[in-house]
Amino acid sequence: MVGYIYWAEEGNKTPHNVDTALKVSCSVGTVIGQLLFGYLADRVGRKRMYGVELMIIIIGTLGQSLAGNAKAASFWAVITFWRIIVGIGIGGDYPLSSVITSEFATTKRRGAMMAAVFAMQGFGQVAAGLVGLVCTAAYKSAIQSDVAYLDYVWRLVIGIGAVPGAVALYYRLTIPETPRYTMDVEQKIEKGLRDAKAFIEHGAAAGDYTDNEAIARVETTPKASWADFKRHFGQWKNAKMLIGTSYSWFALDVAWYGLGLNNSIILQNIGFAGGSDAYEAVFKTCVGNVIINLLGSVPGYWISVFTIDYLGRKFIQIMGFTMLTIMFVILGFAYNPILECSVALFIVLYTITQIFFNFGPNTTTFIVPGECYPTRYRSTAHGISAASGKVGSIIAQVAFGLLKDRGGSNAWINHLLQIFALFMLTGIFSSLLIPETKGKTLEELSGEPELNKTSSHTITESVQKEDY
Repeated sequence: MVGYIYWAEEGNKTPHNVDTALKVSCSVGTVIGQLLFGYLADRVGRKRMYGVELMIIIIGTLGQSLAGNAKAASFWAVITFWRIIVGIGIGGDYPLSSVITSEFATTKRRGAMMAAVFAMQGFGQVAAGLVGLVCTAAYKSAIQSDVAYLDYVWRLVIGIGAVPGAVALYYRLTIPETPRYTMDVEQKIEKGLRDAKAFIEHGAAAGDYTDNEAIARVETTPKASWADFKRHFGQWKNAKMLIGTSYSWFALDVAWYGLGLNNSIILQNIGFAGGSDAYEAVFKTCVGNVIINLLGSVPGYWISVFTIDYLGRKFIQIMGFTMLTIMFVILGFAYNPILECSVALFIVLYTITQIFFNFGPNTTTFIVPGECYPTRYRSTAHGISAASGKVGSIIAQVAFGLLKDRGGSNAWINHLLQIFALFMLTGIFSSLLIPETKGKTLEELSGEPELNKTSSHTITESVQKEDY
């Protein structure tokens, strides 16, 4: 939209350097947020940090929607700054949401719970597209008479995004500290037991919290320190997990963001871009985004939710990378023939690709790092893994912009899809380094101290005694 407003004299097209800056800025902020909040959540606690990152997102979102243009500060420079701020908040949400869900969930349903948390972004993507449709339609006559009214539309679309964040903020600020963090990191056993008891009474049915034994330990774990961090990840069995979760996320995001932030090219190929005027062009783009998310993203996410505790994380990740390799080979080497033969066939193949992104590594790379590391480094290691992914997204966005027009407008898209296939292939091999976390307690996965087997009913018994 901003191309029609600020670069009308350049064919309504955002300049390459500005387009790249706007796309990359959020990912740069996300890397910072993932590393910073990942560390802080292990250092000062999950509860203290959960909500802070959402406040940053809300402030940054409102800042973007109010960004202006002036001689002293250009529009794109101001909005780039606010996108970095938003990215920092988004980055913080990755390790915190994953780890908090993991540490509160039962072993039996942990995968489904974590996948469901992640899958909600699918509905968010659809909702964002619908907001765009409604706002664009509301200004239809105004835009058709004066394209400058698109300035109202994009500001509304972005600003409305702060509303659900404000609603969620209350729940994040009132969530209790996870008993695992209280016991394993703060080493306050009694407080951890009381917190777990409160969770069972108010947050789950007594006896359903299958990890009671796991959190009612007597022995304590080592305290987090730089020396202990080096000792822990200096062992190959732990280092290979960090390499596996980090590189798998990196390989995934090269393709995921390489495609996702350049959806306009795909939409153009399938007839959902361009139009007789600015209104039609923007409206068709919004429709295309909603269709892509409804056909591919949302189904893929929820297939993962319903199958992940049966098929396993590692199986789904390797299967997903394998299918993506095949799909990108087909799309890359037969890109032009497919489009010339049948647009419908291209839509089907692209939809299948989107499904296996989400019923595959896009979901599992978020889940596994939240399960396989010890409590004292769980958030830090998740942040490192997630940040590796965003580095891949930055590389993809910059490279995509530089390479896609080699030999003509969008002439190199097929070769970029072939490169994505190569990264998906490497993701298969890096996935062999991660453990299968299905059906295992967090303590089994992290190798933390053996549990006191006599305390398996400590918490539930205390709840039952006080009920009489």
